[in-house]
Parts: sequence; C-alpha cells; structure tokens
Amino acid sequence: MAVNLGRLGRLDCRACLLLLGLWSGLAGAANVGLAGVLGSKAILVIDGSSPRTLAVGQEYGGVKLLAVQGDSVQVEIEGKRRSLRVGQNAVGEASSGNTSLVLTSDSQGHFQTTGSINGFTIRFLVDTGATSISLGAGDARRMGLDLSKAERGVSQTANGQTVVHRVKLATVKVGDIVMHNVDGVVHSQEMPFALLGMSFLNRTDMQREGDTLTLKKRF
Repeated sequence: MAVNLGRLGRLDCRACLLLLGLWSGLAGAANVGLAGVLGSKAILVIDGSSPRTLAVGQEYGGVKLLAVQGDSVQVEIEGKRRSLRVGQNAVGEASSGNTSLVLTSDSQGHFQTTGSINGFTIRFLVDTGATSISLGAGDARRMGLDLSKAERGVSQTANGQTVVHRVKLATVKVGDIVMHNVDGVVHSQEMPFALLGMSFLNRTDMQREGDTLTLKKRF
C-alpha cells in the first residue's frame, strides 16, 4: 500500500523506513515515531498507523504533543514524558500478558469502576449487553469529542429509541488495562455513567466468581 505524504517539510523518508522496521517487533507497547515537523506541529506515526499531524496540546491514541522545539518534540506517552527528534521513536510500557483488573459487585449486583477516556476521568458501569462504550452528551462535550462528522444511528434503550453518534475513542483505561481506538457511541441525552460495553470487554477474558469479576487483557 502506498502512502502519499506530500510536502512534509523536514520529513526523512529513510528514517520512516527504519521506524517501520522497529515497530514490527514491538507489539504490545505504544510505539511513537516523529516523521517530521511542520512549524509548530509534529507529524507522528503511532503504532504503525498513517502519519498524523498534531498541534501542541492535542492527543491521539494515548499520545499527547507537549512542545515543539526545532526538529525535536516533547510528547507524553501513556502518562510519561519523552523527547523525540525527527527519525527517532519512543516506546511506551509494553502491556504484560497478565494485565488484569478485579471488580466487586455492588448491592444490586452491578460492577462499577472509575476509569478514563482520552485522559478524562469517568465512571463506568460494566454492561455486556452494550455493543460499544456508551457516553452521555455531557461527558462527550467535556471530552471535546467532535460529533460533526460522526456517523448517526439509532439505539434501543430501556426508555425507547434514541439518536446516537458513533465515534472512535483514542484511549480507554480501566485500572491497568489500556486500549486504543475503541468503538463508542454518544447518546443525545445525559447519562449518569458510561457503559463499558463489548467493544472494550471483548478484548479481555472475563471470569465471574461470586461477587467478583476479573478482566484480563488479551490484546
């Protein structure tokens, strides 16, 4: 597959090829390469995806651009600050195969936990009946999710049908489990908590024992 990068200023294509070779052997970690700098913006390749241009303060896929200084940048990868020059890459902590979370049910038998979406703290209710992570309108606004180009749909809820917008959530974190590019839906009304649906849960092994639920990351 050919990728046309256009005029990217200081882009070093040889460095890009080197980075792609490195990424192939670094599965399970957040891999970030600096492909080029455009003024105050950085061209980053995250986990082998197509180059993405970020401005200072923007975040994508668990990576936040903190500063641009000449041909180097400062980024935050999964909460850790790293420096990069054009052609270099940085690797976040690899996810161990036994990354897991144990939840205890409340008095009604529900499993709730506090996590984060795109770095914003949020309360989750585990819901195996929800296809995707579901957010209320207020939480979506707080996170700055852009719904202008999101696909519209209709969801059936306990209170009837409601209009939703389908989105991609760059980073979802629950306990020590971190996942990227997770499907989500934003409801047109407010919700008391977010639903931790199957777009997240089906990437874990779930084991229920009495009043505890163990989630173990698979991929």
